[in-house]
Amino acid sequence: MSATADHAEERTNLAVRLGFEPGQVVQEIGYDDDVDQDLRESIEAITGQDLVDEDYDDVADAVVLWFRDEDGDLTDALVDAIGLIEDGGVIWLLTPKTGRDGYVEPSDVNEASQTAGLSQTRSVNAGKDWTGSRLVTPKAAKSKR
Repeated sequence: MSATADHAEERTNLAVRLGFEPGQVVQEIGYDDDVDQDLRESIEAITGQDLVDEDYDDVADAVVLWFRDEDGDLTDALVDAIGLIEDGGVIWLLTPKTGRDGYVEPSDVNEASQTAGLSQTRSVNAGKDWTGSRLVTPKAAKSKR
């Protein structure tokens, strides 16, 4: 593959833009029939393995957390997710976009992230119906500078 093709894939493949890499173990939490299947498949294609579910009993390199307003307490969900990742791992919090069922206010995401001890490093359009927030522990945020 040419360098041009590599750059084209980085622009078009959402999983690459989100920073997923070959060989990573990605744990998925909050799966339901409304999740973005294209995003899930692109993550699996980049990492070369299936997403692991809530029953996975080891630490992951990243967590994909699908969260809707009616799913309970966001802070608790984030604290639980922190315990599932390696030091320096990333949590991608995916919430429904404005106007979609289960929409979560950005201020709620910010407050829950800070309360859980996470820093939000960026937000992205994560598909037709989802917004993604990249969350890291403060130690991970400092080591990436």
